[in-house]
Amino acid sequence: MAKLTRDEFISALKEMNLLEIKELVDAMKEEFGVDPSAVAVAAAPAGAASEGDAPSVVTVTLVNAGVAKINVIKVIKEITGLGLKESKDIADNGGAVKEGISVEEANDIKAKLEEAGAEVEIK
Repeated sequence: MAKLTRDEFISALKEMNLLEIKELVDAMKEEFGVDPSAVAVAAAPAGAASEGDAPSVVTVTLVNAGVAKINVIKVIKEITGLGLKESKDIADNGGAVKEGISVEEANDIKAKLEEAGAEVEIK
């Protein structure tokens, strides 16, 4: 089997839709026992801490619920403890999912929402 270069792998990822990428991540979890999104999340706080001026309290903001909106609504409901209607309103309109939280908690929430197919920002 031919080994893919980094550029070839990234190029192949660009051609995939969100569902295909999620399936790939799930397959990587199963095959290697490692969650690739957790590795990326774990690396982010270390880089932020080295900057020195990173905020200690942040807000997780939903930019776009993506195509799997039902999954995103479920995750929002789980994270916030809001009802179904309020969670759906956030998924439909975007906005703050959780405010005034630590960077570590924000990265965990961001990973969960992105795994569900959402586009998220931490401010």
